[in-house]
Amino acid sequence: MSTTLPIVTVLLVNWNGKQVTLECLASLQHVTYPAMRILLVDNGSHDDTLPAVHAAYPNVSILALGENKRFAAGNNNGMKVALEEGTDFVLLLNNDTTVAPDFITHLVDRHRATERCGMVVPKIYYDTPGDMIWYAGGNVSFWTGTMSHRGIREIDHGQYDVAGETGYATGCCILVPADVIRRVGMLDHRYFMYGEDADWSLRVQRAGYRVMYEPRSKVWHKLSVSAGGHLSSFKLRNKAISQYRFFAHHARWYHWFTFPWLSVLMNLFATMRYLIAVRGMRTAQVTNPPPPGTRKTELP
Repeated sequence: MSTTLPIVTVLLVNWNGKQVTLECLASLQHVTYPAMRILLVDNGSHDDTLPAVHAAYPNVSILALGENKRFAAGNNNGMKVALEEGTDFVLLLNNDTTVAPDFITHLVDRHRATERCGMVVPKIYYDTPGDMIWYAGGNVSFWTGTMSHRGIREIDHGQYDVAGETGYATGCCILVPADVIRRVGMLDHRYFMYGEDADWSLRVQRAGYRVMYEPRSKVWHKLSVSAGGHLSSFKLRNKAISQYRFFAHHARWYHWFTFPWLSVLMNLFATMRYLIAVRGMRTAQVTNPPPPGTRKTELP
């Protein structure tokens, strides 16, 4: 039996994100998995990201697309290059993240330990506070037309430390075997933004593979840097459009009796609950400000 480690190609898609991209690359320099390659896909940035990356990290490969092809098409172009170069796994990673040194090792180990594993995702935290969960698995309901992150905005006390199957993988960080990509295909670039990760996950599941959550693998995420903030009108509008597209495409005929109207109500409720939670957090910060010299907590 071969002991050679499989090659993992990390794909970072960048669009005018010099600072976060450099921080992500700095984090990746500490990764302990030895068979890692990094490919930066640039969507026609007009800042100085590319010369800065080339100067700081000359061993990072760069694919300059010349125009903003957005998340799905940008990653698809990167996957084509990675597959042509003989990678064993592709790891999609948002450029606004930092990672634990052993995060790839745990993802690969989970794949090896799982029969018919098509995707593996880590536990993902907010960048600040670093112990607040952003993603500990995902849930999809075709009856209500909703997708949600398990554990979101909960402080991590180990309550989601059991690995297992999950409803969908978030595009923030997904490990996918090359042979699964060749069989199932890549991301659907017709999604303008958002929803393409859930669509990809569902296609992988319907092809007979399992989508797995591995909590030992840890990533920290700076939320919605490229979309202008967590609750920007740009993000909310495009997220709603993509979510409706996803359910309209994949729902069974009987789901149409409930999801078109329940999705509106459920997402409105989720937005109101988020706003109440943020207001409470801001009140707590004013009432109990952090001690001088400590890192300021940025609201999700």
